[in-house]
Amino acid sequence: MSDSSVSDTVREAILAFQAEPGGLMPALWAVQNVLGYIPEEEVPTIAKAMNQSVAEVHGVISFYHDFKSRPPAAHTVKICRAEACQAMGGRRLQAFAEQQLGVEFDQASSSAVALESVYCLGLCACAPAAMVDGKLVAKLDEDRLATILAGLHGKGANNG
Repeated sequence: MSDSSVSDTVREAILAFQAEPGGLMPALWAVQNVLGYIPEEEVPTIAKAMNQSVAEVHGVISFYHDFKSRPPAAHTVKICRAEACQAMGGRRLQAFAEQQLGVEFDQASSSAVALESVYCLGLCACAPAAMVDGKLVAKLDEDRLATILAGLHGKGANNG
């Protein structure tokens, strides 16, 4: 997508929210839903359209970890880092995932797999839990995670 096409897409996505009080969050979600992320170079355009400062818009994007400033990875692995999952071996699983993928939690990477934190998937009784490309996985262990990651690798991911 060309730069002008991205700018046009952003302007179109936020148009419905410009006059709405509190419209910044819905506008940002609209952009991310269309592009998969909120391009940093479009923040001034969004700020102007929403009558906000660039700092305010950037602050909202950086505060909410579900907003992405870079194109998303092909695959996303979210491992629960809440207490119940930690008590059932989640920390060991988290370290294993970082080692296997060669990426750290919640860090921008050139890897085709993003490793993200989540702090409860509602599967506490089946901990540790994860979400892989939007699908819940319960009672996860290193062997099962290795199999899942190998499957992602077979779908075009790389190991960093």
